[in-house]
Amino acid sequence: MDYVAEMKNLPKNHDFFIGYDSDGCVFDTMEIKQKECFCPNFIKYYGMQAASKYAREVWQFVNLYSKTRGCNRFLAVQRALELVSDHEEFAKRGVELNSYPALDAWIEEESKLGNPALEAKVAASTDEELTHILKWSVAVNDCISGMVFGIPPFPGVTEVLAKSADKADQIVVSQTPLEALTREWKENKIDHYLGMICGQEHGTKTEHLEYTTKGKYDLDKVLMIGDAPGDLKAAKANNVLFYPIIPGREEESWAKLNGEGIDRFFNGTYAGAFQESLLNDLDKALPEAPPWK
Repeated sequence: MDYVAEMKNLPKNHDFFIGYDSDGCVFDTMEIKQKECFCPNFIKYYGMQAASKYAREVWQFVNLYSKTRGCNRFLAVQRALELVSDHEEFAKRGVELNSYPALDAWIEEESKLGNPALEAKVAASTDEELTHILKWSVAVNDCISGMVFGIPPFPGVTEVLAKSADKADQIVVSQTPLEALTREWKENKIDHYLGMICGQEHGTKTEHLEYTTKGKYDLDKVLMIGDAPGDLKAAKANNVLFYPIIPGREEESWAKLNGEGIDRFFNGTYAGAFQESLLNDLDKALPEAPPWK
């Protein structure tokens, strides 16, 4: 599948464009996925059992409660291992900390940080370290498919999708695997609002926005909606507008988008003071330094 060509060939049906992050933004799935699927497998596959309390603290800080919230899973492993290596409680409990240079090298060279790309790399290199990381990632996906279902969108999401449907082309911009995204949007019968679902197989969020919008839409007619700094980064990289769903204040955020934000976007009064106030709220909601420092 040529995902880049698919994104570039997305038809333009309206003058406006909206990209939606999915986990933690449209669906309240971040907590269950990170706490019940990602973190237990991180502890299991990276030998953190003797310091599981602290491993959980590290994993949740990286993926839920800091400025790296919502990052790609392999970047999350990289960042979590960095924090673990600098956390004295692990050494106290005899946890042996290994370095993962092959992971670092793969992240540096690969833009589509997903299982398909990692599977191809493992097949070509037979690297034991990458093989182990792939086993972890597959285990996470298996856990998610068995654990995460029956979760509706946040209140207000469907109203925004419906209100925008006759004015904007709408897609998903996510680092979640495509299979899970498709299942979740179809399960909730809201996938018909979308022109495309872009997952981790399509590349980075920055690439999703670039390939689907560049040369098609005026920059002030493109809006990215997300709950994490990575979503904002993708919007800034493409010089488009951003609406934050504030972690812990999701329903309030969707209500404000529904009541004021989306109308401002369509009538051209979104940029400026309104957007800056929202960005300040997102910045305040997510710290950079871990609490144990």
